[in-house]
Amino acid sequence: MSFPADKSFLKSGHLPTLLAAFLYFDFSFMCWVLLGPLGIQISKALQLDPAHKGLMVATPVLAGALLRIFNGVMVDHFGAKKAGIFAQVVVILGLIVAWYFGVPCFDAILLVGTTLGMAGASFAIALPMASRWYPPEHQGKAMGIAGAGNMGTVIASLAAPALGLTFGWVNVFGMAALFMCFVLVAFICLAKDAPTQPPKQTLAGYLRVLAISDTWWFMLFYAVTFGGFVGLASSLSIYFHSQYGLAPVQAGYAVAACVFAGSLFRPIGGWLADRIGGVAALSVLYVVAAAMLILISFGLPTLPMALAAFIIAMLALGTGNGAVFQLVPIRFGREIGTMTGLVGCAGGIGGFYLASSLGFSKQWTGSYQSGFLIFAGLATVAFIGINIVKKHWRASFSQGFASGVVPKI
Repeated sequence: MSFPADKSFLKSGHLPTLLAAFLYFDFSFMCWVLLGPLGIQISKALQLDPAHKGLMVATPVLAGALLRIFNGVMVDHFGAKKAGIFAQVVVILGLIVAWYFGVPCFDAILLVGTTLGMAGASFAIALPMASRWYPPEHQGKAMGIAGAGNMGTVIASLAAPALGLTFGWVNVFGMAALFMCFVLVAFICLAKDAPTQPPKQTLAGYLRVLAISDTWWFMLFYAVTFGGFVGLASSLSIYFHSQYGLAPVQAGYAVAACVFAGSLFRPIGGWLADRIGGVAALSVLYVVAAAMLILISFGLPTLPMALAAFIIAMLALGTGNGAVFQLVPIRFGREIGTMTGLVGCAGGIGGFYLASSLGFSKQWTGSYQSGFLIFAGLATVAFIGINIVKKHWRASFSQGFASGVVPKI
């Protein structure tokens, strides 16, 4: 597909598909993190200790990480629209089963979390669907808007605790299934695969991407930005309840404020990366995220102070998510489906690590400090890494754009 260099963003792609990708991603994220906002109620009903709480909220994150590779393969072989329809049907059926039969024990909630992982894997479908419609100079904005669907974490944080207290937390699964049915209909009506698709890859083709060092760098960078975002989004309700004694609904409001900041700034991260380059943006954002996590690890004495620190951290992580995915399609345009799956998988694994480590840290040491400090260390490693590769990337990524608009690196 060829893109005229002077086309505006609104005219250069397919807005109905971009809207469909956003809605699908938004409500899928709502389902993916559902166990976090309901975590206080579920843990009381099932009598879970801190380690089991951490595993409960981390399980959907890990399942979503692994299923992103599967969904990336489906996108490349069957197209993003068919893959999206299949994934939504799986999530809807899983929610209905959980609502109808109930969730009587810890093993059952882990099964629910595994099914909800397919909702988190929507990342590997929604972003390639949007990306393939847009030229390189608008990739950051398109990927940022589609990726802003993680605003669904705000919906879950605001609505799920109150609905759970009013109707029972198991019934929230049925309500989520109903919402997903409406989204599925909208997706079928609005979404359209781009007219030009990359060639289908063989298994060797997928494995070949893993032999490229840039793949592993991107996986590290996104494991920190997205992993930090989704790990905190899944864990903060339990954290605010444990540290500051907030009731489920009030904890949900606090979490919503944090995840709203991160979600809102994802498209801003794409826009910022288009303006100054993804490498420059990430160099600053990792430092900010690491500094806030170190500060948080010492246990801030008041809730307003903690909220301010978490919001700043989420702003940095959310902006970083958009910045990473300004760079990915520039480097791996032909393999964007595969790379979205692999990089998204790494992001989910980072989130699983953070959410589970916070639970184990609390269980073993009586404090969340070590969990936050180790992740701050990972953010520092990412900062060092982006500065190691930036010279090479700026020289090599621009190759192939000599006759057109060269996106900023």
